[in-house]
Amino acid sequence: MFDRFTDRAKKVMNLARQEAQRFNHEYLGTEHVLLGLVQEGSGVAANVLKNMGIELDKIRMEVEKIVKTGPSMVTMGQLPFTPRAKKVLELSMEEASNLGHNYIGTEHLLLGLIKENQGIAAQVLLNLSVKLEDVREEVLDFLGADGSEEDDEDGAIGTEEGAGPASKSKTPALDSFGRDLTELASEGKLDAVIGRADEIERVIQILSRRTKNNPVLLGEPGVGKTAIVEGLAQNIIEGTVPEILRGKRIVVLDLALMVAGTKYRGQFEERIKAVMTEVRRVQDVVLFIDELHTLVGAGGAEGAIDASNVLKPALSRGEIQCIGATTLDEYRKHIEKDGALERRFQSVNVEPPTPEQAVAILMGLRDRYESHHRIAYTDEALRMAVELSTRYINNRFLPDKAIDVMDEAGARVRIKSMVPPPDMRELSDEISGLEQEKDNAVADQDFELAAQKRDKAYQLKKKKEEIQTEWREEQQQKEQVGEVTAEVIQETVSKMTGVPLTRLEKGERERLLQMENELGAVVIHQEPAIAAIARSVRRSRSGLKDPSRPMGSFLFLGPSGVGKTYLCKQLAQFMFGDPDAVIAMDMSEYMEKHNASRL
Repeated sequence: MFDRFTDRAKKVMNLARQEAQRFNHEYLGTEHVLLGLVQEGSGVAANVLKNMGIELDKIRMEVEKIVKTGPSMVTMGQLPFTPRAKKVLELSMEEASNLGHNYIGTEHLLLGLIKENQGIAAQVLLNLSVKLEDVREEVLDFLGADGSEEDDEDGAIGTEEGAGPASKSKTPALDSFGRDLTELASEGKLDAVIGRADEIERVIQILSRRTKNNPVLLGEPGVGKTAIVEGLAQNIIEGTVPEILRGKRIVVLDLALMVAGTKYRGQFEERIKAVMTEVRRVQDVVLFIDELHTLVGAGGAEGAIDASNVLKPALSRGEIQCIGATTLDEYRKHIEKDGALERRFQSVNVEPPTPEQAVAILMGLRDRYESHHRIAYTDEALRMAVELSTRYINNRFLPDKAIDVMDEAGARVRIKSMVPPPDMRELSDEISGLEQEKDNAVADQDFELAAQKRDKAYQLKKKKEEIQTEWREEQQQKEQVGEVTAEVIQETVSKMTGVPLTRLEKGERERLLQMENELGAVVIHQEPAIAAIARSVRRSRSGLKDPSRPMGSFLFLGPSGVGKTYLCKQLAQFMFGDPDAVIAMDMSEYMEKHNASRL
C-alpha cells in the first residue's frame, strides 16, 4: 500500500502511529493522521495548515477534547487502521490519480482527510472554524504556485521525471484530463490549416462576444472541424488574433478520461467541478469538447447528474468558455432536444471543401507526409487523389478521404522501397540450403563435409551482413526513397475500393464516349436502348442535371428473355465495376397488401 508514498508521507504515517501510542489507542484513526501531518512540519500539508494559521497545539487540544486517552498498555506490532482511516488512504490515492500524480504525498493525505469529512480529523478542523473547502482550495493553489514535495530530494521512490506538479502548473486537474493545443502549436506539432480562414474568423467573432460566446462547429465527419480549432490555436501562438484572445489556452477536454475509473457516486462530478474551478481561477482557458454530444449523459449514473447539467450554469454565467464540435445528426439528436444546453451555444456550419480547396489542403500537408514517409508527391498525384476519392469513395467526405488516399499511397511506396535487394534474398536461400546440408552430413556422421558446409555458410553470412549494412546506409543517406505518382494513387484507390484498375486508368470522358461500344459488345442487338442510356448518362455526368436527382431513371420494356435484367447488370458493371452492384426487387413478391411491409 505504501509503495507510492513519498518519504515525507511515510514519515507522517510513522508519526501518526506514535501519536496513537501516546494516546494509548489500539487503532490508528483519522485524528492521528492529522496530528502526524502537522507534526511532520515541512511537507505541503504542513505548510498549507500553517498558512491557514492552524497550530499543532490547538489541534492536539481539540483532539484531546473529543478523544479520550486509553488505559496504559503496551502495543505490540502494527496498529490496525479504522475504517475511516482506510477510506482516507483510498481517497488520497484517488486524489493523486485525479491530479495526474504517480506518487502519494502529504498533500494527498490532507485532501483525503478533507474529502472523507466524517471522521474526527474533519470534525477537529470544523471546530477550529476551518472550512474544509478552503483547505482544499489552499492545497490546489499551493501545488500550482510552489510545486510539491516531489521536487525535493527525498521524493517518492520510482516517480517518473516530469510527473506530478513538478512543472508547477496552476491547473493540475485540467492538465490531467486535457490536451493543450496552444502548447502543441508552439512546439510545431500541429498540421497546417488551409482554406478555413472564414470559419476561424467566425469562431473568433463568437468567442469575442459578451454573451452566448460558445461556438459549436457542425459538419459531417472528416470535413475539418477539429482542424479549425487547431488553426485557432496556431493563430493565438502567432499573435494574429484580437486582444481579447491573446494569451488564451485552447485545451481539449477528454470526457472519456474523466469518466474512467469513477466507481463511486459523485466522483465524476467532483472531477469536472475541479476542472471548472481551475478554469474560473486562471481565466485564460477556452475548453474544446470534441464530439460535444457525448456531454449529454456522460457520468450520469443512478442518482448523479451528467456533465451537460454540471456545465450549464457556468456557461450561462459566462464563467467558462467552450468550443464544441459534433455532426449535424448528433447535434439534432442530443443537443437540440435539450433547449437549455442548445441556447448556450452558437452554431457554425462547416461545409466540406470543394475539390479545388481539397487539392490546396493536400499541397499544404505535402511537406509533413513527405518527411514522414521519406518520399515525394507529384502535383498530379495530389490532384488524382482528390479526383478519385471524390468519385469512388462515397461514404466519406473531403478532405479526410483524400488525405487517407495520400497517406496510404505514401506508405505503399515506402514499403516497396524497403524491400531488400535480390542478391540478399539469394544469399539467404543459399545459407538455408547449406545449413540443411550440414545437418544431413552430421546425421550421416560425415563430420568433414559438415565442417566444410559450416565454414561456407559462415562466409556467406558475413557477406550477407556486409551487403545488408551497405544497403541500410544507402537507404539512410537518401532523403527520399521513392515518388508517389498518379499511377500509384490509382493503384491505392483500386485496393481501397475494389474498383478495377483499368477503370481508374482510363479517363471518365473517354469511357463515356465509348459507352455504346462497350455495352454493345456484351448486349447484342439492343442498339436503340443502349444509345438512349448512353445519352442520358453522358448528359448527367456533364453536369446538366439537378444535383439532388439520380444519375438516371430508366424503364426497360419488353417480353421475357430479351435481356432487360442483363442490360441492368452490364450497366452496373460499366458504371461501378461490378455486375452485382444492383439491388434487385421482384415486384411479383409484393402482390399482397401485407407484403408491402417488406419494402
